This record gives sequence, C-alpha cells and structure tokens, in this order.
Amino acid sequence: MSVVAEPDALWRVRRLAARLIDEPWFAAVGEALTPAETAEAEAYLAALDLSGLTVVGVDGWAAAARLTTDPDWDHRWWDREERARTDLLRQLDDLPQPALLRALTEVTQAASRTVHGAAALAAIRAGVVDQGLTAAAAGAATQACYQQALAEAAGASSKHAFSCKYRLLISGRWPLGIVDGALHLF
Repeated sequence: MSVVAEPDALWRVRRLAARLIDEPWFAAVGEALTPAETAEAEAYLAALDLSGLTVVGVDGWAAAARLTTDPDWDHRWWDREERARTDLLRQLDDLPQPALLRALTEVTQAASRTVHGAAALAAIRAGVVDQGLTAAAAGAATQACYQQALAEAAGASSKHAFSCKYRLLISGRWPLGIVDGALHLF
C-alpha cells in the first residue's frame, strides 16, 4: 500500500487552521492606529490597486456600526477582492478539489469557532451588546481567514492583499471598508 503525500499547498492551509486560535482577534479595536498598522493598511490598499486612499482609525463600536451599514461604501474594494479570490482559485485548479475544499472548510470552521467568541468578548468589554455587529465582525474575520488560506495554498507573496488584510485582523483590527475615500480601520 502506498501513501500519497499531501501537496504542500494543502499542508500550508491546514497549518493556518491550527494557528488561528492563538491570535489576538479584535484586541485592538477602537485604539489609536500605530504607524505599523497604517503602513499595513496602505500596503493592503496598494495590493488592491487602491493607493492614494487614506487610512482612518475608527474609535468605537457605534462608529463601526454606522460604517458597516453605510450605503455609500466604495464597491471597488469588494470587486478587487473578488477578482483576487477568483485569480487564486484559478491558480489552485491543479490541486485535488475535494482535498482543497476539506482544507478550506477546516480553516473557515476553525476561524468561525475562534472569532465569534473573540468579537463578542471585545464588544462586551466595550459595553456593546449588538449581536448583529459582532456577527458581522466575526464574519469579516472568517472571510479573511478563508482568503488567507487561498493565498497560502497558492503560495502568494506576503505582499498579497489577502495577506495584508489577514495581518491587520490578527493584530486585533477590523478593516470595515472604504467610505468617503478612506479605508476605515477599527
């Protein structure tokens, strides 16, 4: 009986799933942005070909709630992330798709288990009891983990937009989106 080795791409995704629990999800929301966080957000924007936009810190959950429901958000952000996602998926066509799907599912399940509690705890510590908002925060973090899993599976550069976004989230931040010409970072 021969043993089939798991492709390196799938191993990288499984390794990501295993380390999600150790990250400080939402630990810095509402705090002043550091120069390193601003630089990471600018790198994220540059990777999405959205250089020139400003990065603005969001100082509280109420402001975050307003921004997440602002009808005038800039759709270029979403469109470019979607293009990056489909480009990565195309690069992964040669992998055994059932195995890739299982590995990506492991990441999203591990992320979901971890980030929902972290978002709720961060909100409660701030005196906020808004299950919809904490679900949105957890959903955004889970999506970022999925996106990072794609980037890692494809062997993308650490400068890939999804890697920059993921680093922002694991540093305790939540990128809320682009509104009024600025990326709002909570």
